[in-house]
Amino acid sequence: MKTDQSGTSRTVLSITGMTCGGCAGTVTRVLQKVPGVTRAEVDLASARAQVEGSARPADLVAAAEGAGFGAAVLEG
Repeated sequence: MKTDQSGTSRTVLSITGMTCGGCAGTVTRVLQKVPGVTRAEVDLASARAQVEGSARPADLVAAAEGAGFGAAVLEG
């Protein structure tokens, strides 16, 4: 997790299994529901998610996997 001066951390995830905008929307929604997430942005074209907040990276991966997608931490 990279933490900025305000104490907010940023985690970048690689997401596999997304095939459409609906998939990206689903991943965004499940990541936003993780306690501690203040912002989640998913990019279908790059198959990456950027998440800000205090959530643990392992919890973010578990949320994406729980929705049927593969996930791995790239940064954070």
